Amino acid sequence: MNLTAIDIGTNSIHMIIVKATSQQNFEVLVQEKEMVKLGVGVFANKILSKTAYHKGLETISRYVQLADQYGTEHIITAATSATREAKNGREFLDNLIHEVGISPQLISGNEEARLIFLAVRRAIDLQNEKVLVLDIGGGSTEAVIGNKDAVLFKTSMKLGVLRLLDRVGSQEPLNQEQRNELKNHVREIASSVLENAKRVGFDRVVGTSGTIRALGEATLLLMGRELGNTVNAEVIKVKDLEKVVDKLMSLAPDRRTEVKGISENRVDAIHLGGLLLVELLKLAEVKEITLSDASLREGLIIDFLEKHGQMLEEPLKGGNIKERSCLQMAKRYETDIEEKKHVSMLALQLFDQLKDLHELDKSARDLLYQATLVHDVGTFVNFQNYHKHSQYLILQGRLRGFNNLELKLLSLLARYHRKAGPKKRHKEYKQLDKKERRLVKGLAGILRIAVGFDKTKNQWVENVHCVAEKNRLIIKVFGETGLELEIWESQRFSDTLSKYLNKDILIIKG
Repeated sequence: MNLTAIDIGTNSIHMIIVKATSQQNFEVLVQEKEMVKLGVGVFANKILSKTAYHKGLETISRYVQLADQYGTEHIITAATSATREAKNGREFLDNLIHEVGISPQLISGNEEARLIFLAVRRAIDLQNEKVLVLDIGGGSTEAVIGNKDAVLFKTSMKLGVLRLLDRVGSQEPLNQEQRNELKNHVREIASSVLENAKRVGFDRVVGTSGTIRALGEATLLLMGRELGNTVNAEVIKVKDLEKVVDKLMSLAPDRRTEVKGISENRVDAIHLGGLLLVELLKLAEVKEITLSDASLREGLIIDFLEKHGQMLEEPLKGGNIKERSCLQMAKRYETDIEEKKHVSMLALQLFDQLKDLHELDKSARDLLYQATLVHDVGTFVNFQNYHKHSQYLILQGRLRGFNNLELKLLSLLARYHRKAGPKKRHKEYKQLDKKERRLVKGLAGILRIAVGFDKTKNQWVENVHCVAEKNRLIIKVFGETGLELEIWESQRFSDTLSKYLNKDILIIKG
């Protein structure tokens, strides 16, 4: 089933087209964004401008045409604060019904907060945490607290970048008096909300929306961090964010793009969004914020599937977001899930029995497990050099729950599970620090042997037993039938683990 969600936001109009594969899982096919800025001037004069009005209609009409080309069965549309508060907002929605053929929901701020949290819960591995999610839009800021099971607190504040722009009346830099006045205004509205949030309690803050992601990217770049395809799950310090905001506050609009990560279409109000975010984080009394690329449009899809997805097949089982995401990728690229789980079992046996030698922690064990699920997805593209195709697909595949470093490590494990092992001359491996290179070498060494144990794809190796001697490691394999090919293949690829452990490795039948 193909579904489309259109978020008619105050700053931007977003669209996402997905292929739903179960009541919990979907694959993104298309994403589009147009910064229509419906909300420009709305909070001062309560009218959608003629320019924004017609650009909004044209943009949504184009999105609907694209959705039709993808055979979308349902188009879910939601309009937020600018349309709610404009005197001609209803007229705009009526035109969408008559001219475009869709009927948007005019959702409340609280409902917007709930839907945003549904999306964040799918994108970030919450584990057993309670998180406070902040979403800064053009006209409002949503604050919601929840865990992996429920929403515990939600509210919407009349604080947004275009609303603040209407308040200050200019895109130019603010002097100290103007900054103080704006901070006081933010605190006047947000203080009671954040006090209530602290009473509910939360373990960390997650930030989503284009404004927060742009500020997050700028902060990561300022700190010399590498940007991958997504900033999802990346963490930035409030003190580093303040440096970016101070810089933006001092620059004229046409110079704000000098701050790396800030695009031209955000220069009108990004400095105000920065001031707002910093004040909210100070009120929350936190020192860092986790970034997320989750959004309202994804929340609309998730909400629809929860209500109407019974006709879809049962979801793949997984203990957490990362595992489910890897299983979904394995299924998407038509690999054998049962075979992957068998390789996982053998790899984890090796990891656990060798823990005193490799000295890697539980997070490394989890990464190894995840790698066993997706290491060969590249066979979908081409069997020749499929390990390199796997590396690319993992990096580009929008696996949920992983930050950029975790995705890079996961992709390198796929890259090194066969053929040549890790070498410092390899560009991506060379870019890692010493600890990360050691992690990749150790896990790749285990993965190579575990994959070798299933050479014939028959799952004939049932168990392994490791015996460590002074200069040698003996790995005994057990099974009910001849295991010659499995022993030959795993011995052939034992070189990486041998170098990592500084021991000769001998693999024999037990």
